[in-house]
Amino acid sequence: MFFARLVAYLPLFILLWAVGPQVHAAENEKVAAELHAIIDSGEPVMGNQQSDDRIVEVYVFYAADRNYKPLWVRDDGPKTKARDVLKVFQDAGKLGLNPANYRIAQIERMMELKTPRELAELELLLTRSFIDFGRDINRGVVQPSDASLENAITAKEIGALTLIDGAENAHNIADYVRTLEPQSPEYQRLRGALATYRAIAAKGGFPAIAGGPALKPGMHDKRIVAIREYLRLTGDLNPDADKGGDLYDTDLIAAVKWFQYRHGLTEDGILAATTFEEMNVPVVNRIRQIELNLERRRWMDDDLGPYYILVNVADQELKVVKDGKTVHTARLVVGKPYARTPVFSDKMRYIVFNPYWNVPPNIANDEYLPKLRRDPGVLEREHIRVFASSGSEVNPYSVNWSAISRMPYSLRQDSGGKNALGKVKFMFPNRFNVYLHDTPSKSLFNKDLRIFSHGCMRVENPLDLAELLLADQGWSRARIDSTIAEGKERIVNLKTPVPVHVTYLTAWVNKDGSMQFRRDPYKRDDQLSEVLSGALADDTPLSMSAR
Repeated sequence: MFFARLVAYLPLFILLWAVGPQVHAAENEKVAAELHAIIDSGEPVMGNQQSDDRIVEVYVFYAADRNYKPLWVRDDGPKTKARDVLKVFQDAGKLGLNPANYRIAQIERMMELKTPRELAELELLLTRSFIDFGRDINRGVVQPSDASLENAITAKEIGALTLIDGAENAHNIADYVRTLEPQSPEYQRLRGALATYRAIAAKGGFPAIAGGPALKPGMHDKRIVAIREYLRLTGDLNPDADKGGDLYDTDLIAAVKWFQYRHGLTEDGILAATTFEEMNVPVVNRIRQIELNLERRRWMDDDLGPYYILVNVADQELKVVKDGKTVHTARLVVGKPYARTPVFSDKMRYIVFNPYWNVPPNIANDEYLPKLRRDPGVLEREHIRVFASSGSEVNPYSVNWSAISRMPYSLRQDSGGKNALGKVKFMFPNRFNVYLHDTPSKSLFNKDLRIFSHGCMRVENPLDLAELLLADQGWSRARIDSTIAEGKERIVNLKTPVPVHVTYLTAWVNKDGSMQFRRDPYKRDDQLSEVLSGALADDTPLSMSAR
Protein backbone atom coordinates (compact mmCIF):
# COMPACT_ATOMS: atom_id res chain seq x y z
CA MET A 1 0.00 0.00 0.00
CA PHE A 2 2.77 2.44 0.93
CA PHE A 3 4.82 1.66 -2.14
CA ALA A 4 1.73 1.94 -4.34
CA ARG A 5 1.29 5.49 -3.05
CA LEU A 6 4.95 6.22 -3.51
CA VAL A 7 4.89 5.14 -7.17
CA ALA A 8 2.68 8.14 -7.99
CA TYR A 9 5.50 10.40 -6.87
CA LEU A 10 8.31 8.54 -8.69
CA PRO A 11 8.77 11.14 -11.44
CA LEU A 12 9.35 13.79 -8.78
CA PHE A 13 11.76 11.61 -6.83
CA ILE A 14 13.71 10.66 -9.98
CA LEU A 15 14.14 14.32 -10.82
CA LEU A 16 15.23 15.14 -7.30
CA TRP A 17 17.65 12.23 -7.28
CA ALA A 18 19.16 13.31 -10.58
CA VAL A 19 19.67 16.84 -9.31
CA GLY A 20 20.94 15.54 -6.02
CA PRO A 21 21.33 17.50 -2.82
CA GLN A 22 22.58 21.01 -3.35
CA VAL A 23 24.92 22.89 -1.03
CA HIS A 24 24.10 22.39 2.63
CA ALA A 25 25.59 24.20 5.55
CA ALA A 26 28.33 22.09 7.05
CA GLU A 27 26.27 21.53 10.17
CA ASN A 28 23.56 19.74 8.19
CA GLU A 29 25.16 17.92 5.26
CA LYS A 30 25.70 14.50 6.87
CA VAL A 31 22.16 14.21 8.20
CA ALA A 32 20.84 15.63 4.91
CA ALA A 33 22.68 12.92 3.00
CA GLU A 34 21.08 10.26 5.22
CA LEU A 35 17.64 11.80 4.69
CA HIS A 36 18.29 11.75 0.96
CA ALA A 37 19.28 8.07 1.13
CA ILE A 38 16.20 7.13 3.18
CA ILE A 39 13.83 8.99 0.89
CA ASP A 40 15.53 7.78 -2.29
CA SER A 41 15.20 4.16 -1.12
CA GLY A 42 11.53 4.66 -0.22
CA GLU A 43 11.98 3.17 3.24
CA PRO A 44 8.75 3.50 5.28
CA VAL A 45 10.68 4.37 8.43
CA MET A 46 8.08 6.78 9.81
CA GLY A 47 5.50 4.18 10.73
CA ASN A 48 3.39 1.39 9.36
CA GLN A 49 1.50 1.16 6.10
CA GLN A 50 -1.51 2.95 7.59
CA SER A 51 0.61 6.11 7.49
CA ASP A 52 0.99 6.21 3.69
CA ASP A 53 -0.30 9.71 2.98
CA ARG A 54 1.62 11.27 5.83
CA ILE A 55 4.88 9.60 4.76
CA VAL A 56 4.58 10.74 1.16
CA GLU A 57 3.79 14.32 2.18
CA VAL A 58 6.80 14.41 4.47
CA TYR A 59 9.15 12.89 1.90
CA VAL A 60 8.01 15.45 -0.67
CA PHE A 61 8.58 18.20 1.91
CA TYR A 62 12.18 17.18 2.53
CA ALA A 63 13.02 16.39 -1.08
CA ALA A 64 11.26 19.15 -2.96
CA ASP A 65 10.87 22.00 -0.55
CA ARG A 66 14.07 22.07 1.48
CA ASN A 67 16.65 19.96 -0.36
CA TYR A 68 16.80 17.44 2.51
CA LYS A 69 17.80 20.04 5.06
CA PRO A 70 16.75 18.79 8.54
CA LEU A 71 14.33 20.82 10.61
CA TRP A 72 14.93 19.45 14.12
CA VAL A 73 18.57 18.27 14.19
CA ARG A 74 22.09 19.16 13.05
CA ASP A 75 25.02 16.90 12.32
CA ASP A 76 26.17 17.29 15.94
CA GLY A 77 22.80 16.46 17.52
CA PRO A 78 19.25 17.73 18.17
CA LYS A 79 18.52 21.46 17.92
CA THR A 80 16.87 23.40 20.73
CA LYS A 81 13.70 23.24 18.64
CA ALA A 82 13.77 19.43 18.96
CA ARG A 83 13.92 19.63 22.74
CA ASP A 84 11.18 22.26 22.74
CA VAL A 85 8.85 20.12 20.67
CA LEU A 86 9.56 17.09 22.87
CA LYS A 87 8.46 19.19 25.86
CA VAL A 88 5.26 20.03 23.97
CA PHE A 89 4.60 16.31 23.42
CA GLN A 90 5.35 15.54 27.08
CA ASP A 91 2.78 18.16 28.12
CA ALA A 92 0.08 16.82 25.79
CA GLY A 93 -1.87 15.60 28.80
CA LYS A 94 -2.58 19.22 29.72
CA LEU A 95 -4.61 19.43 26.53
CA GLY A 96 -6.52 16.23 27.23
CA LEU A 97 -4.37 14.18 24.84
CA ASN A 98 -2.35 11.02 25.46
CA PRO A 99 1.41 11.78 25.31
CA ALA A 100 2.06 8.16 24.32
CA ASN A 101 0.45 8.89 20.96
CA TYR A 102 3.49 10.98 20.08
CA ARG A 103 6.05 8.29 20.93
CA ILE A 104 7.78 10.38 23.57
CA ALA A 105 9.60 7.41 25.14
CA GLN A 106 11.23 6.57 21.83
CA ILE A 107 12.07 10.21 21.12
CA GLU A 108 13.63 10.59 24.59
CA ARG A 109 15.89 7.59 23.92
CA MET A 110 16.88 8.83 20.49
CA MET A 111 17.74 12.36 21.69
CA GLU A 112 21.06 11.03 22.93
CA LEU A 113 22.04 9.25 19.69
CA LYS A 114 24.80 10.76 17.56
CA THR A 115 25.35 9.06 14.19
CA PRO A 116 23.98 10.77 11.06
CA ARG A 117 21.68 7.81 10.36
CA GLU A 118 20.29 7.92 13.90
CA LEU A 119 19.79 11.66 13.73
CA ALA A 120 18.04 11.35 10.36
CA GLU A 121 15.64 8.83 11.85
CA LEU A 122 15.05 11.12 14.83
CA GLU A 123 14.34 13.95 12.41
CA LEU A 124 11.67 11.95 10.62
CA LEU A 125 10.20 10.70 13.89
CA LEU A 126 9.87 14.24 15.27
CA THR A 127 8.26 15.39 12.05
CA ARG A 128 5.85 12.48 12.01
CA SER A 129 4.91 13.05 15.67
CA PHE A 130 4.47 16.78 15.18
CA ILE A 131 2.09 16.22 12.27
CA ASP A 132 0.01 13.86 14.39
CA PHE A 133 0.07 16.20 17.37
CA GLY A 134 -0.76 19.29 15.31
CA ARG A 135 -3.70 17.59 13.65
CA ASP A 136 -4.96 16.20 16.95
CA ILE A 137 -5.04 19.55 18.74
CA ASN A 138 -6.42 21.34 15.71
CA ARG A 139 -9.28 19.11 14.56
CA GLY A 140 -9.43 16.20 17.00
CA VAL A 141 -7.80 12.81 17.39
CA VAL A 142 -10.59 10.94 15.58
CA GLN A 143 -13.15 11.87 12.99
CA PRO A 144 -16.61 12.39 14.57
CA SER A 145 -18.17 9.59 12.52
CA ASP A 146 -15.55 7.16 13.85
CA ALA A 147 -16.88 7.80 17.35
CA SER A 148 -20.52 7.37 16.28
CA LEU A 149 -22.43 7.18 13.02
CA GLU A 150 -24.87 9.56 14.69
CA ASN A 151 -22.18 12.27 14.49
CA ALA A 152 -23.05 13.67 11.08
CA ILE A 153 -20.39 16.37 11.15
CA THR A 154 -16.95 16.52 9.57
CA ALA A 155 -14.02 17.97 11.45
CA LYS A 156 -11.89 20.56 9.69
CA GLU A 157 -8.63 19.41 8.11
CA ILE A 158 -5.13 20.84 8.22
CA GLY A 159 -2.41 19.71 5.83
CA ALA A 160 0.82 18.10 6.94
CA LEU A 161 2.90 20.56 4.93
CA THR A 162 1.08 23.49 6.53
CA LEU A 163 1.99 22.15 9.96
CA ILE A 164 5.63 21.52 9.11
CA ASP A 165 6.06 24.91 7.45
CA GLY A 166 4.60 26.54 10.55
CA ALA A 167 7.03 24.68 12.77
CA GLU A 168 9.94 25.69 10.52
CA ASN A 169 9.03 29.37 10.71
CA ALA A 170 8.06 29.45 14.39
CA HIS A 171 10.40 31.30 16.71
CA ASN A 172 8.79 29.47 19.64
CA ILE A 173 7.18 26.05 19.16
CA ALA A 174 4.96 26.34 22.24
CA ASP A 175 3.55 29.64 20.98
CA TYR A 176 2.94 28.14 17.54
CA VAL A 177 1.16 25.16 19.07
CA ARG A 178 -1.23 27.49 20.90
CA THR A 179 -2.28 28.97 17.56
CA LEU A 180 -3.21 25.48 16.34
CA GLU A 181 -5.61 24.85 19.21
CA PRO A 182 -9.24 25.97 18.92
CA GLN A 183 -9.39 29.65 19.76
CA SER A 184 -12.99 29.75 20.96
CA PRO A 185 -13.55 30.95 24.56
CA GLU A 186 -15.54 27.77 25.23
CA TYR A 187 -12.55 25.57 24.45
CA GLN A 188 -10.13 27.74 26.39
CA ARG A 189 -12.33 27.77 29.49
CA LEU A 190 -12.69 23.99 29.39
CA ARG A 191 -8.95 23.54 29.00
CA GLY A 192 -8.48 25.63 32.16
CA ALA A 193 -10.99 23.43 34.01
CA LEU A 194 -8.94 20.35 33.12
CA ALA A 195 -5.99 21.80 35.03
CA THR A 196 -8.25 22.56 38.01
CA TYR A 197 -9.60 19.02 38.23
CA ARG A 198 -6.15 17.51 37.73
CA ALA A 199 -5.01 19.56 40.72
CA ILE A 200 -7.89 18.14 42.79
CA ALA A 201 -6.83 14.64 41.77
CA ALA A 202 -3.22 15.34 42.71
CA LYS A 203 -4.34 16.24 46.23
CA GLY A 204 -6.24 12.99 46.72
CA GLY A 205 -9.50 13.57 44.90
CA PHE A 206 -13.00 13.83 46.32
CA PRO A 207 -14.07 12.40 49.68
CA ALA A 208 -16.44 9.44 49.56
CA ILE A 209 -19.99 10.26 50.63
CA ALA A 210 -21.88 7.39 52.18
CA GLY A 211 -25.30 6.37 50.98
CA GLY A 212 -28.39 6.73 53.07
CA PRO A 213 -31.66 8.61 53.34
CA ALA A 214 -32.23 12.03 51.77
CA LEU A 215 -31.03 15.08 53.66
CA LYS A 216 -33.16 18.20 53.96
CA PRO A 217 -32.28 21.65 55.29
CA GLY A 218 -31.98 21.81 59.07
CA MET A 219 -31.15 18.12 59.51
CA HIS A 220 -28.09 16.79 61.31
CA ASP A 221 -26.14 13.95 59.71
CA LYS A 222 -22.59 12.63 59.98
CA ARG A 223 -22.29 12.74 56.16
CA ILE A 224 -22.41 16.55 56.26
CA VAL A 225 -18.68 16.73 57.07
CA ALA A 226 -17.74 14.89 53.84
CA ILE A 227 -20.29 16.89 51.84
CA ARG A 228 -18.78 20.16 53.07
CA GLU A 229 -15.31 18.99 52.09
CA TYR A 230 -16.52 17.91 48.67
CA LEU A 231 -18.26 21.22 47.95
CA ARG A 232 -15.25 23.17 49.17
CA LEU A 233 -13.00 21.29 46.71
CA THR A 234 -15.37 21.91 43.79
CA GLY A 235 -15.69 25.60 44.68
CA ASP A 236 -19.41 25.38 45.40
CA LEU A 237 -18.90 26.22 49.08
CA ASN A 238 -16.90 29.28 50.03
CA PRO A 239 -14.18 28.23 52.53
CA ASP A 240 -15.19 31.16 54.74
CA ALA A 241 -18.69 29.68 54.96
CA ASP A 242 -17.42 26.22 55.96
CA LYS A 243 -18.34 26.21 59.64
CA GLY A 244 -17.84 22.50 60.07
CA GLY A 245 -20.22 20.37 62.11
CA ASP A 246 -22.97 18.07 60.95
CA LEU A 247 -25.81 20.61 60.52
CA TYR A 248 -27.26 21.13 57.06
CA ASP A 249 -27.18 24.91 57.45
CA THR A 250 -28.02 27.90 55.25
CA ASP A 251 -24.58 28.25 53.66
CA LEU A 252 -24.47 24.58 52.80
CA ILE A 253 -27.99 24.73 51.31
CA ALA A 254 -26.86 27.50 48.93
CA ALA A 255 -23.78 25.47 47.97
CA VAL A 256 -25.87 22.37 47.25
CA LYS A 257 -28.25 24.37 45.06
CA TRP A 258 -25.32 25.74 43.10
CA PHE A 259 -23.95 22.22 42.70
CA GLN A 260 -27.34 21.09 41.43
CA TYR A 261 -27.42 23.98 38.96
CA ARG A 262 -23.98 22.97 37.66
CA HIS A 263 -25.19 19.42 37.05
CA GLY A 264 -28.55 20.19 35.47
CA LEU A 265 -30.53 18.97 38.49
CA THR A 266 -33.58 20.46 40.19
CA GLU A 267 -32.26 23.22 42.44
CA ASP A 268 -34.24 22.31 45.54
CA GLY A 269 -31.39 21.96 48.05
CA ILE A 270 -32.48 18.43 48.91
CA LEU A 271 -29.68 15.89 49.01
CA ALA A 272 -31.36 12.85 47.49
CA ALA A 273 -30.25 9.89 45.36
CA THR A 274 -29.49 11.74 42.08
CA THR A 275 -27.48 14.49 43.78
CA PHE A 276 -25.53 11.93 45.83
CA GLU A 277 -24.88 9.95 42.65
CA GLU A 278 -23.35 12.99 40.95
CA MET A 279 -21.25 13.81 44.02
CA ASN A 280 -19.83 10.31 44.07
CA VAL A 281 -18.49 10.43 40.51
CA PRO A 282 -14.71 10.02 41.02
CA VAL A 283 -12.51 12.94 40.03
CA VAL A 284 -10.71 10.76 37.46
CA ASN A 285 -14.06 10.25 35.73
CA ARG A 286 -14.67 13.99 35.70
CA ILE A 287 -11.21 14.53 34.21
CA ARG A 288 -11.99 12.03 31.47
CA GLN A 289 -15.32 13.72 30.86
CA ILE A 290 -13.54 17.04 30.34
CA GLU A 291 -11.01 15.40 27.99
CA LEU A 292 -13.80 13.91 25.88
CA ASN A 293 -15.52 17.24 25.53
CA LEU A 294 -12.26 18.96 24.59
CA GLU A 295 -12.18 16.48 21.71
CA ARG A 296 -15.74 17.42 20.75
CA ARG A 297 -14.82 21.10 20.86
CA ARG A 298 -11.97 20.43 18.43
CA TRP A 299 -14.50 19.05 15.97
CA MET A 300 -16.45 22.30 16.09
CA ASP A 301 -15.69 25.53 14.25
CA ASP A 302 -14.34 28.34 16.40
CA ASP A 303 -16.87 30.74 14.91
CA LEU A 304 -20.42 29.40 14.60
CA GLY A 305 -21.64 32.62 13.03
CA PRO A 306 -23.14 35.95 14.12
CA TYR A 307 -26.60 34.44 14.66
CA TYR A 308 -27.34 30.79 15.31
CA ILE A 309 -29.25 28.24 17.34
CA LEU A 310 -27.21 25.85 19.50
CA VAL A 311 -28.84 22.66 20.72
CA ASN A 312 -27.11 20.54 23.35
CA VAL A 313 -28.78 17.14 23.34
CA ALA A 314 -26.98 15.99 26.50
CA ASP A 315 -28.27 19.08 28.33
CA GLN A 316 -31.68 18.97 26.61
CA GLU A 317 -31.53 22.71 26.11
CA LEU A 318 -31.54 25.21 23.26
CA LYS A 319 -30.10 28.68 23.09
CA VAL A 320 -30.23 31.37 20.44
CA VAL A 321 -26.99 33.34 20.14
CA LYS A 322 -26.68 36.72 18.49
CA ASP A 323 -23.36 38.55 18.24
CA GLY A 324 -21.88 36.31 20.92
CA LYS A 325 -24.70 36.84 23.43
CA THR A 326 -27.43 34.39 24.36
CA VAL A 327 -30.77 36.05 23.61
CA HIS A 328 -33.10 33.11 24.24
CA THR A 329 -33.00 29.76 26.04
CA ALA A 330 -35.49 26.91 26.18
CA ARG A 331 -35.69 23.43 27.59
CA LEU A 332 -36.01 20.55 25.16
CA VAL A 333 -37.30 17.01 25.09
CA VAL A 334 -34.98 14.88 22.94
CA GLY A 335 -34.89 11.32 21.64
CA LYS A 336 -35.21 8.22 23.73
CA PRO A 337 -32.11 6.02 24.08
CA TYR A 338 -33.37 3.81 21.24
CA ALA A 339 -34.29 6.85 19.08
CA ARG A 340 -31.29 9.06 19.75
CA THR A 341 -31.19 12.59 18.43
CA PRO A 342 -28.19 12.88 16.08
CA VAL A 343 -25.40 15.46 16.01
CA PHE A 344 -25.36 17.65 12.88
CA SER A 345 -25.58 21.20 11.56
CA ASP A 346 -28.04 22.63 9.06
CA LYS A 347 -30.03 25.79 8.40
CA MET A 348 -33.55 26.58 9.58
CA ARG A 349 -35.42 27.71 6.48
CA TYR A 350 -39.09 27.96 7.42
CA ILE A 351 -41.61 27.77 10.25
CA VAL A 352 -44.97 25.98 10.05
CA PHE A 353 -47.96 27.09 12.12
CA ASN A 354 -50.76 24.56 12.76
CA PRO A 355 -48.69 21.77 11.20
CA TYR A 356 -49.98 18.40 10.12
CA TRP A 357 -48.03 15.48 11.52
CA ASN A 358 -47.05 12.99 8.86
CA VAL A 359 -46.48 9.95 11.01
CA PRO A 360 -43.04 8.46 10.22
CA PRO A 361 -43.23 4.97 8.68
CA ASN A 362 -41.40 3.33 11.57
CA ILE A 363 -43.86 4.79 14.10
CA ALA A 364 -46.83 3.90 11.90
CA ASN A 365 -45.62 0.33 11.61
CA ASP A 366 -44.21 -0.30 15.09
CA GLU A 367 -46.69 1.65 17.21
CA TYR A 368 -49.93 2.30 15.36
CA LEU A 369 -50.32 -0.97 13.46
CA PRO A 370 -50.49 -3.07 16.67
CA LYS A 371 -53.05 -0.59 18.09
CA LEU A 372 -55.14 -0.77 14.92
CA ARG A 373 -55.27 -4.55 15.13
CA ARG A 374 -56.88 -4.18 18.53
CA ASP A 375 -59.03 -1.13 17.84
CA PRO A 376 -59.47 0.65 14.45
CA GLY A 377 -61.02 3.59 16.34
CA VAL A 378 -57.67 4.62 17.83
CA LEU A 379 -56.91 6.82 14.81
CA GLU A 380 -60.21 8.65 14.93
CA ARG A 381 -59.73 9.56 18.59
CA GLU A 382 -56.29 11.00 17.80
CA HIS A 383 -57.50 12.81 14.67
CA ILE A 384 -55.25 10.70 12.43
CA ARG A 385 -56.33 10.00 8.87
CA VAL A 386 -55.27 7.14 6.59
CA PHE A 387 -54.15 7.63 2.99
CA ALA A 388 -53.35 5.17 0.21
CA SER A 389 -50.30 5.62 -2.01
CA SER A 390 -52.60 7.18 -4.63
CA GLY A 391 -53.43 9.96 -2.17
CA SER A 392 -57.03 8.89 -1.62
CA GLU A 393 -58.29 8.68 1.96
CA VAL A 394 -59.01 5.25 3.41
CA ASN A 395 -61.66 4.42 6.01
CA PRO A 396 -59.75 2.66 8.83
CA TYR A 397 -62.82 0.54 9.62
CA SER A 398 -62.75 -0.88 6.09
CA VAL A 399 -59.31 -2.45 6.53
CA ASN A 400 -58.62 -5.89 7.96
CA TRP A 401 -55.68 -4.76 10.08
CA SER A 402 -55.08 -8.25 11.51
CA ALA A 403 -54.13 -9.49 8.05
CA ILE A 404 -51.49 -6.78 7.55
CA SER A 405 -47.91 -7.46 8.63
CA ARG A 406 -46.47 -4.11 7.54
CA MET A 407 -48.24 -0.74 7.28
CA PRO A 408 -49.12 -0.13 3.58
CA TYR A 409 -50.67 3.30 4.18
CA SER A 410 -49.47 6.72 5.23
CA LEU A 411 -50.91 8.30 8.38
CA ARG A 412 -51.46 12.02 8.90
CA GLN A 413 -52.60 13.75 12.05
CA ASP A 414 -54.68 16.89 11.57
CA SER A 415 -53.81 20.22 13.15
CA GLY A 416 -55.33 20.84 16.54
CA GLY A 417 -54.96 20.33 20.25
CA LYS A 418 -54.01 16.65 19.97
CA ASN A 419 -51.42 17.09 17.25
CA ALA A 420 -48.07 15.62 18.31
CA LEU A 421 -46.27 18.65 16.85
CA GLY A 422 -48.40 21.15 18.75
CA LYS A 423 -48.96 24.58 17.25
CA VAL A 424 -45.68 25.14 15.45
CA LYS A 425 -42.67 23.37 13.99
CA PHE A 426 -39.28 24.76 12.97
CA MET A 427 -37.83 23.19 9.85
CA PHE A 428 -34.17 22.75 8.95
CA PRO A 429 -34.36 19.92 6.36
CA ASN A 430 -31.85 17.15 7.03
CA ARG A 431 -31.31 13.51 6.21
CA PHE A 432 -32.42 12.43 9.68
CA ASN A 433 -35.84 14.08 9.30
CA VAL A 434 -35.64 15.60 12.78
CA TYR A 435 -36.63 19.14 13.68
CA LEU A 436 -37.84 21.39 16.50
CA HIS A 437 -41.51 21.49 17.36
CA ASP A 438 -44.15 22.26 19.97
CA THR A 439 -45.80 19.48 22.01
CA PRO A 440 -49.05 19.01 23.90
CA SER A 441 -47.11 17.16 26.65
CA LYS A 442 -45.90 20.20 28.56
CA SER A 443 -45.28 18.40 31.87
CA LEU A 444 -42.18 16.66 30.50
CA PHE A 445 -40.28 19.95 30.57
CA ASN A 446 -40.33 19.85 34.38
CA LYS A 447 -38.14 16.74 34.50
CA ASP A 448 -34.35 16.81 34.92
CA LEU A 449 -33.75 14.19 32.24
CA ARG A 450 -35.97 14.79 29.21
CA ILE A 451 -35.40 11.91 26.78
CA PHE A 452 -38.88 10.93 25.60
CA SER A 453 -39.19 11.76 21.88
CA HIS A 454 -38.68 9.69 18.74
CA GLY A 455 -35.63 11.76 17.80
CA CYS A 456 -37.10 15.20 17.12
CA MET A 457 -36.61 18.01 19.62
CA ARG A 458 -39.69 19.29 21.41
CA VAL A 459 -39.15 22.87 22.52
CA GLU A 460 -40.53 24.69 25.54
CA ASN A 461 -42.35 28.00 24.89
CA PRO A 462 -42.14 27.56 21.09
CA LEU A 463 -44.17 30.68 20.29
CA ASP A 464 -41.53 32.79 22.06
CA LEU A 465 -38.94 31.24 19.76
CA ALA A 466 -41.12 31.86 16.69
CA GLU A 467 -41.62 35.48 17.69
CA LEU A 468 -37.86 35.98 18.04
CA LEU A 469 -37.03 34.36 14.70
CA LEU A 470 -39.73 36.28 12.80
CA ALA A 471 -39.30 39.65 14.50
CA ASP A 472 -37.47 41.18 11.53
CA GLN A 473 -40.18 40.02 9.12
CA GLY A 474 -43.04 41.99 10.65
CA TRP A 475 -44.46 39.16 12.76
CA SER A 476 -45.67 40.28 16.19
CA ARG A 477 -46.90 37.93 18.88
CA ALA A 478 -50.44 39.09 18.13
CA ARG A 479 -50.03 38.11 14.47
CA ILE A 480 -48.66 34.70 15.44
CA ASP A 481 -51.58 34.10 17.82
CA SER A 482 -54.07 35.18 15.15
CA THR A 483 -52.53 32.84 12.59
CA ILE A 484 -52.72 29.90 14.97
CA ALA A 485 -56.32 30.73 15.88
CA GLU A 486 -57.29 30.32 12.22
CA GLY A 487 -56.49 26.62 12.55
CA LYS A 488 -55.06 26.27 9.05
CA GLU A 489 -51.55 25.17 8.22
CA ARG A 490 -49.38 28.18 7.34
CA ILE A 491 -45.77 28.05 6.13
CA VAL A 492 -43.57 31.10 6.73
CA ASN A 493 -40.18 31.16 5.04
CA LEU A 494 -37.34 32.79 6.94
CA LYS A 495 -35.90 35.76 5.07
CA THR A 496 -32.44 34.69 6.19
CA PRO A 497 -31.91 31.00 7.06
CA VAL A 498 -30.61 30.49 10.60
CA PRO A 499 -27.81 27.97 11.28
CA VAL A 500 -28.79 25.24 13.72
CA HIS A 501 -25.96 23.33 15.42
CA VAL A 502 -27.08 20.17 17.21
CA THR A 503 -24.33 19.10 19.59
CA TYR A 504 -23.74 16.61 22.41
CA LEU A 505 -21.67 18.14 25.22
CA THR A 506 -21.52 16.63 28.70
CA ALA A 507 -18.99 19.11 30.13
CA TRP A 508 -18.38 22.81 29.54
CA VAL A 509 -17.60 26.01 31.44
CA ASN A 510 -20.10 28.87 31.39
CA LYS A 511 -19.10 32.51 31.05
CA ASP A 512 -19.72 32.86 34.80
CA GLY A 513 -16.90 30.37 35.37
CA SER A 514 -19.17 27.55 36.55
CA MET A 515 -18.01 24.07 35.59
CA GLN A 516 -21.03 22.31 34.08
CA PHE A 517 -21.41 18.53 33.95
CA ARG A 518 -24.29 16.54 32.49
CA ARG A 519 -25.22 12.91 32.50
CA ASP A 520 -24.54 10.83 29.40
CA PRO A 521 -28.01 9.54 28.45
CA TYR A 522 -26.88 7.97 25.17
CA LYS A 523 -23.56 6.58 26.51
CA ARG A 524 -21.72 8.55 23.84
CA ASP A 525 -18.98 9.46 26.33
CA ASP A 526 -18.26 5.77 26.82
CA GLN A 527 -18.27 5.21 23.07
CA LEU A 528 -15.92 8.12 22.36
CA SER A 529 -13.58 7.12 25.18
CA GLU A 530 -13.29 3.62 23.75
CA VAL A 531 -12.55 4.94 20.26
CA LEU A 532 -9.93 7.36 21.57
CA SER A 533 -8.27 4.59 23.58
CA GLY A 534 -7.93 2.59 20.36
CA ALA A 535 -6.44 5.54 18.45
CA LEU A 536 -2.91 5.15 19.86
CA ALA A 537 0.00 5.63 17.52
CA ASP A 538 1.69 2.44 16.38
CA ASP A 539 4.73 1.41 18.41
CA THR A 540 6.71 -0.19 15.62
CA PRO A 541 10.37 0.78 16.02
CA LEU A 542 11.75 2.91 13.19
CA SER A 543 14.82 0.75 12.74
CA MET A 544 17.48 -1.04 14.73
CA SER A 545 18.89 2.29 15.90
CA ALA A 546 15.59 3.20 17.52
CA ARG A 547 15.45 0.14 19.78
